[in-house]
Amino acid sequence: MIDWSLASQLAGLVAGDPGHKSRPALPRLAEESERLVRDYTGLTPDSPLPAPELLDRPDWIDANLRSARPMLDPLAQRLGRGIGPAGPVLEGVAGLLLAAELGVLLGYVSRRVLGQYELVILEPQAPARLLFVGPNLDEAAREMRVDEDELLSWVALHEVTHALQFGGVPWMRGHLAGLLRLLLDSLEVAFEPSRVLRLPTRADLRALADAIAAGDMLSVMTDPEQRVLIERLQSVMAVLEGHAEHVMDAVGTELLPSLPRLREAMSRRRRTQSAISRLVQRLLGLELKLQQYELGRRFCDRVVELGGVDALNRVWTAPDALPSLAELDDAEAWMRRTHVPSVTKS
Repeated sequence: MIDWSLASQLAGLVAGDPGHKSRPALPRLAEESERLVRDYTGLTPDSPLPAPELLDRPDWIDANLRSARPMLDPLAQRLGRGIGPAGPVLEGVAGLLLAAELGVLLGYVSRRVLGQYELVILEPQAPARLLFVGPNLDEAAREMRVDEDELLSWVALHEVTHALQFGGVPWMRGHLAGLLRLLLDSLEVAFEPSRVLRLPTRADLRALADAIAAGDMLSVMTDPEQRVLIERLQSVMAVLEGHAEHVMDAVGTELLPSLPRLREAMSRRRRTQSAISRLVQRLLGLELKLQQYELGRRFCDRVVELGGVDALNRVWTAPDALPSLAELDDAEAWMRRTHVPSVTKS
């Protein structure tokens, strides 16, 4: 079993707790963001969006630990099965390692994340939350030298777009849950104690070094079938994030007079991270994640350029209409496959 108390303690140590300012304008900005995004995208939720919550880092960590439990607890319980007498020992060690890794990961991310539409994918009955991390918003506004309310509006636009994606696309949550369950079930089959108990070979070390250099640790931790599932998950996440970035650019000018400056400041913030931060991002795959989100934004921009917003909205019609990773880099191929007509010249 995973030691969730250890994960929480380690995350808190890494995160720190600097406190934050109040944000009385947050409810109004979230409501205004919802109006702008709904008008542009046509996405209409079947129930009211969650109210925005301003959290400190420990509260954000607690929310994400709760989200992780439905995925990781069943996996940890299965690790020791079928291994023989050493099973309980290996299960206990694996639980401690998972707790330590999860704690460090969440502690690190909690220092950077500005906002989050938090959804427990594997528990449909769990309510969604619209979260904003106060101390990180304060620090980012100082570092980037931007207006605090404009930065908050920028983040609100992004997270409200995610809320409307899930609230207005009824099948999205179930689709992601199905892919996650398939991946988690495959991890049970793929677990091989012999790989854990032997010393790494030269080929193992070379593959690990190549994966670190490429920012893709998944390539040495998964088999080909699992990577297919992971690519499907990555393509969905790239569409969701890229769509949010596209919407921010499309509607943000009405709400954010300094939108181009905010974009440049955010890019500068990412470029000027310390060498240690960049290494951690590479090891965790977060650098690759950012590249995929940029790929998703370019896809959405190109589809709207060629076919308008209605063409882009075809991605929400069914799971089969979602682009593959290859199609994210070739919007025209996706439009041909899904029979989306072009209305403008390329």
